[in-house]
Amino acid sequence: MEIVKSQSSKILKYFLVIFLGSILLTISSKIKIPFYPVPMTMQTFVVLFIGLAFGYKLGLATVSLYLLEGILGFPVFSNSPEKGVGLVYFTGPTMGYLIGFLLAVFSAGIHKDLVNYTNYKYINMLSVFMGLIISVSFIYILGLLWLGYLIGWDKPIFKLGAQPFLLAEFFKILLLTALYPWIKKLNKII
Repeated sequence: MEIVKSQSSKILKYFLVIFLGSILLTISSKIKIPFYPVPMTMQTFVVLFIGLAFGYKLGLATVSLYLLEGILGFPVFSNSPEKGVGLVYFTGPTMGYLIGFLLAVFSAGIHKDLVNYTNYKYINMLSVFMGLIISVSFIYILGLLWLGYLIGWDKPIFKLGAQPFLLAEFFKILLLTALYPWIKKLNKII
């Protein structure tokens, strides 16, 4: 009976973590600096944070819940409800970036698991930094592919959909790398 009770509380804790993570993603989407065609938000920071803190399984569940909430019409995405909600907004210029969140959180979560096997502090931090660079790259690769498909490859896709954000992404990744020892402690609680 205690095993069932323990499993139930663990599952409840996971659902709570996933739900709170989707709220954190929603809040981060509303913190924005206006750019065209894709607004710059704190979402990439939070997506990578969730991968590092929650791991790839809970991270994927969290981002999937967030995307499902948006597709169902909840105003969780950046610029929603102002520029539409639901599937119409999801399939707009930001869809590739949003789908990239899934690969990024998975990559950050997997990489976190690999880094935890290393006991060398500086190698660890460098590895975290490089892993986050790789993880955020998935967001931009899918985002640029979708943006090019949507607005046409004759447009300056990289200049519109990535270049304005690269310096900000670099600083977000530096901050996450510096915070990693504390994020690692948080992961032990979850």
